[in-house]
Amino acid sequence: MILGRPPHAVMFVGPGSVGKTTLALDLAAGLLCGDPDPGARPCRVCRGCRQVASGNHPDLHRLAPDGPGGQVRIGKSTDPEPGTVRHLIGELTLLPVEGGARVAIVEQAHRLNDDAQNALLKMLEEPPAGVTIVLCADDEECLLPTVRSRCVRVRLGAVGGREIERWLGELGLADAPRAARLSRLADGRPGLALAYARSADAERLRGEVARGVVDMLAEGRQARLATVRELMKSAAALDAALDAGRDDSRRDAGGADPGAAQRAVRGRRARAARAVDPEEALDAAAEEAAPKLAAADRRSAAATLLDIWASIGRDLAVARAGGARQLREMELVDELRTIAPGVSAAALGSFMEQLGTIATQLDENVNPELALDVLALGWPRAEPESAAAMAVPHATTAGTPATSRPAAAMETRRR
Repeated sequence: MILGRPPHAVMFVGPGSVGKTTLALDLAAGLLCGDPDPGARPCRVCRGCRQVASGNHPDLHRLAPDGPGGQVRIGKSTDPEPGTVRHLIGELTLLPVEGGARVAIVEQAHRLNDDAQNALLKMLEEPPAGVTIVLCADDEECLLPTVRSRCVRVRLGAVGGREIERWLGELGLADAPRAARLSRLADGRPGLALAYARSADAERLRGEVARGVVDMLAEGRQARLATVRELMKSAAALDAALDAGRDDSRRDAGGADPGAAQRAVRGRRARAARAVDPEEALDAAAEEAAPKLAAADRRSAAATLLDIWASIGRDLAVARAGGARQLREMELVDELRTIAPGVSAAALGSFMEQLGTIATQLDENVNPELALDVLALGWPRAEPESAAAMAVPHATTAGTPATSRPAAAMETRRR
């Protein structure tokens, strides 16, 4: 695209945090680079490249979800506010400031509502000369067929685990064991691995959520409904910790982020909590802030919880098949291997299908709390023997003597 004539509209499709926006910025740097040799673009040293890296190039326009619904909004018909599709269209109709190409990047384009997509459609059909519009979407099925048909699609897949491990090591962010662990947790998404590596609390918070999901296998209906609400609070705290890690990486790169203002509140909340006792303050902050979370933050927390839940379900299926070395949740390997035989394969498969359906509905603005309640009730139960095995380690770590283990197992069966 940089060497030849770039298309007027490009769509990067792939999992979240796999690098779509990073690639879009690389493309923008190449198109706005001032190096006379096209083969050397982006050179990273010219004025245009430096402006793209710092986020203040006048001919680079970025649009990201905003507002209570976490959507890319259409904007007012007259005098549209910045951060909306109509404002972007108005910017692109002007002449370039630097006299060359112009690039527009729409992040999380799958969050464009139908009105915003229809407004953007005209620009995709007949863009001004020299304009390249880049849509970054996790799921292209959320976009209208008329929008998809007018874009050149580039699909991005998961990055190999070894590559992510080597990358984290080269950045000096993790030693070999931690890099391997984060690579598995990220599941081929380098941006997520980087956020975990830069955060002081994210890995611990994720472990708490994963542990809670596993514990629900042995719980009754009432306990599950209570547990899943607590897990959503922990997932919100995890989101804040990951956003702080992402903000750190952006500052190191000198880049700007159009959604930084919305995440700053969550980042400050997490940093204020860490300023006191990391354990107690984070829990207190999550408990205090949970009812005040914006709709977009609640949906984001639910999506984070679903992602971890899917990883646990996947690991249970792998453990049932005897593939313990392929598990992602390294901290729970022994427990997952013990529990897996007691979980029905049919029930687990049905649940995973349900989880995928609800994940899609979550993008369509279904109520996050109700969605999590449905999943909590549909999460398979471990057979009594497996449930008893789960109860023993907890009883031991809590100081329960070994002679009381049968009683703990009986209590688990009664639940």
